[in-house]
Amino acid sequence: MNRYPVWKYAIIVIALVVGALYTLPNFFGEAPAVQISSAKATQKIDSAVLARVEEALKSANITPDVVSLEGASIRARFDSTEVQLRAKDAIQKALAPDANDASFVVALNLLSRSPAWLSALNAAPMYLGLDLRGGVHFMLQVDMAAALTKKAESLAGDIRTLLREKNIRHGGIARNGQTIEVRVRDAAMLDATRRLLAEQFADLQLVDAPDGTDIKISATLKPVAARNVQDQALKQNITTLHNRINELGVAEPVIQQQGLDRIVVQLPGVQDTAKAKDILGRTATLELRMVDESTEARSAEAGNGAVPFGAERYLERNGAPVIVKKQVILTGENLTDAQPGFDSQTQEPTVNLTLDAKGARIFKDITRESVGKRMAILLFEKGKGEVVTAPVIRSEIGGGRVQISGRMTTVEANDTALLLRAGSLAAPMEIIEERTIGPSLGAENIAKGFNSVTWGFAAVAVFMCVYYLLFGVFSSLALGVNLLLLVAVLSMLQATLTLPGMAAMALVLGMAIDANVLINERVREELRNGASPQAAIHAGYDRAWATIIDSNVTTLIAGLALLAFGSGPVRGFAVVHCLGILTSMFSGVFFSRGLVNLWYGRQKKLKSVSIGTVWRPEGSANLPAKD
Repeated sequence: MNRYPVWKYAIIVIALVVGALYTLPNFFGEAPAVQISSAKATQKIDSAVLARVEEALKSANITPDVVSLEGASIRARFDSTEVQLRAKDAIQKALAPDANDASFVVALNLLSRSPAWLSALNAAPMYLGLDLRGGVHFMLQVDMAAALTKKAESLAGDIRTLLREKNIRHGGIARNGQTIEVRVRDAAMLDATRRLLAEQFADLQLVDAPDGTDIKISATLKPVAARNVQDQALKQNITTLHNRINELGVAEPVIQQQGLDRIVVQLPGVQDTAKAKDILGRTATLELRMVDESTEARSAEAGNGAVPFGAERYLERNGAPVIVKKQVILTGENLTDAQPGFDSQTQEPTVNLTLDAKGARIFKDITRESVGKRMAILLFEKGKGEVVTAPVIRSEIGGGRVQISGRMTTVEANDTALLLRAGSLAAPMEIIEERTIGPSLGAENIAKGFNSVTWGFAAVAVFMCVYYLLFGVFSSLALGVNLLLLVAVLSMLQATLTLPGMAAMALVLGMAIDANVLINERVREELRNGASPQAAIHAGYDRAWATIIDSNVTTLIAGLALLAFGSGPVRGFAVVHCLGILTSMFSGVFFSRGLVNLWYGRQKKLKSVSIGTVWRPEGSANLPAKD
């Protein structure tokens, strides 16, 4: 009656082993480390940079615990803070000797001390949030009106070009805020203009009204189209912020949308607020210029002469110098999109650019006059320019669609498209909220959170053991397994643990024991009604299950509502809350019954169970309840 098959015990053992493995990294703590990341969008972190880091450490007689290339950064872990500081100086000297024009950011960081065999299993500790680790928090307001105005300016240029191509005469095109105004002189031109705009610009809503002797057509973005422009601006700004924050060396930044026009940026471990504000507010611009291919310029590229008058010297990604003319043909403001692709004939990786009407017209004229010459695309950051690519113009390019190809890998094409698409902000932003949390406060929060969970667990376990005796011990063990599985799941998901998350963890302990209280009381009730101990255990678990499901599902619904509609700390609380409910149903019912079955299930002539005093009505027979 009260026996588990082997496969159920196998599930319990597997859950315990997996839970222990993925919880274990959280107990090793963190070690001082140095993180090397790119300071320039065109600078790559690869195995060659890793070799330079290793050589710099070797030259300084520093032996790191671990040096590894992880994603877009290199991380070196050391034994002590003293060695960490020496290593930072050595790496800084080797990779970024000029602080004003550094290609790499060398930042102090903390890394988990987890052994290599745990890392090989992808077992990593939970990330600590801003309130537990310290750092800076910014709330950024995106100027959506500027994004819509920029879109209206682009559409005004497109409309002007289209009417010229279709030979439709008009009395002038102007932009008034976010409204585009087109003047026509008679009804025939009005009909032709409205028909053309309706066909080519489906996102615009048109209204015409008399204006003196002319007729004015007012075109504004439809609400859905305006919302799409704002969403795209917000997404591009978030992408750009991600690229910029790499310079700070933050391992796990939080960059997320809040509301319709705000972005929250949290940088755990960063204490230099001024540096963070400088990075977030940095402007990056794109420029298209012609390459100077004169004899003097080629001599200057080879290092045999001075740069000609009216030209400047910049470096390509591989370090090769390029002499470009000072005259700017186009800027990033004329670029509306950039996507990676492949050449239909050669199947080489390419970058496909889309220009606005003004940019398309200028680009067509320039490429018609410059076939066989090179055009450089430059990216400027912090006043320093670099050549992203300098392709040869093969033929006249019209229509506003440009294809860049030649000597690019698929990865480079994707990277270049990202740089061109998100090199600058789509809309201006301003910091409307700023706060700094010190590391000492974070450590204090960790201690308080840990104590709340520990003392909460201890108090619940003592009460259960005193009130329910051996069944209380089983319940306490199940509660411990619930905590183990909860931490393991959070670690496997690489969730960021915040102070509200720790509060939810303490709350989950109190809620999780409720299932065992229901089961134990149901077993007591069956014993009061005269059932045998084995029958009471069986009926107690089976009949309590429906109540446990009801209570947990209703609580889970509330947690999912917090997860769906909450943000920031509320979502952190909701994640731990929902996961805790799921793990408690496994540990409180499945695991605890496995323990009870293992202890009592094989006793065929069971006389009593240790579940505390079974209170019974007056005059009833004595019931064997506890050993």
